[in-house]
Amino acid sequence: MRWIRQRLDKIKEPFSKGKKLEKYAPAVNALDTFLFVPNETTKKGAHIRDAVDLKRVMITVVLALVPALIFGMWNGGYQYLSQIQTEVGFWEALGHGASKIIPMILVSYGVGLGIEFAFAIFRGHEVNEGYLVTGLLIPMIMPIDIPLWMVAVSVVFAVFIGKEAFGGTGMNILNPALTARAFAFFAYPTYMSGTTVWVSNADKVDAVSGETILGSLAANHPVEYSSVDMFLGLIPGSIAETSTALVLLGALLLIFTKVGSWRIIVSGFIGAAIMALIFNALPSMGIQGNELTNFAWYKHLIIGGLAFGIVFMATDPVSAAQTTRGKWIYGFLIGLFAVMIRIFNPAYPEGIMLAILLMNVFAPTIDYYVVQANIKKRKKRVSQVKTVA
Repeated sequence: MRWIRQRLDKIKEPFSKGKKLEKYAPAVNALDTFLFVPNETTKKGAHIRDAVDLKRVMITVVLALVPALIFGMWNGGYQYLSQIQTEVGFWEALGHGASKIIPMILVSYGVGLGIEFAFAIFRGHEVNEGYLVTGLLIPMIMPIDIPLWMVAVSVVFAVFIGKEAFGGTGMNILNPALTARAFAFFAYPTYMSGTTVWVSNADKVDAVSGETILGSLAANHPVEYSSVDMFLGLIPGSIAETSTALVLLGALLLIFTKVGSWRIIVSGFIGAAIMALIFNALPSMGIQGNELTNFAWYKHLIIGGLAFGIVFMATDPVSAAQTTRGKWIYGFLIGLFAVMIRIFNPAYPEGIMLAILLMNVFAPTIDYYVVQANIKKRKKRVSQVKTVA
């Protein structure tokens, strides 16, 4: 480690203050802070001493995503190979999926970090670690065969419009990864929806059916997958959102390390379950439903991107509600609206993306009214004490 430290110090010399390449120092410092803990401390103003910084928070989220990512690689290969051959080896499936997904990750990080570095140099501030998570989330919520140039364009839109336009990391009001997904969905709908985009090479093999469970239900088609398959993730879908089991494993890590809010996660699932139960009750009230409304409430929780969105995107500390009561309200409404959108809009049965983006916008409003309610309660308490006195 000492040798690496010495080499980095030598590389940084031309970029130090007063030197010719001082303007490009943020790009070099980003590599330094990624490998080593910064040796600088605050000199004035209020500050705290803590072992947790933004870099460690982002790395924790990345570690929580790894199980779902690896499974997504395997499942992506398995969904294709199982349609054209009788036996599928683990490494064979993993290799095929990795050959599709790793290039998407490289493009996402290459384009996104390139823009981040450019903004850091232009504005004269250090490179933030926030894109470590966003750069991985974006390819994980895309179809496995989406063209790489579409991934790049979506990343550019997300970083420019969803993040840097508001001032960069910590200032954005929308989740950048979902901003990329929303842009790709509305700009290139034929690549983001349909019956063949969720399985690798599905359009090249007649036997392959790449329609998701939500897509089948929206078209009033029967679902042939068992609840166990849905929970484990042996179904078509976005790269790393199919396995609810591994998503919940990542949720445990986020909750244990206090990186993700358990209140948002729990309330999100409660809101989704309640809305699904409401629709399940329609037939008993004499209202004719469809395949989506008649789909068992607990199955709504384990299909589509609901679990993945609630755990890894609704809990984004920047765009989520900040107050304790606000987190309960925020998560509950996300789950409620997610199921409502997927049922009421057959053209877009996956509603978690729009639900989270909608509540991202209203999160500050929720916090405002929660704070105002607390202020009124305290004023009332003070006035009662004065009256008694």
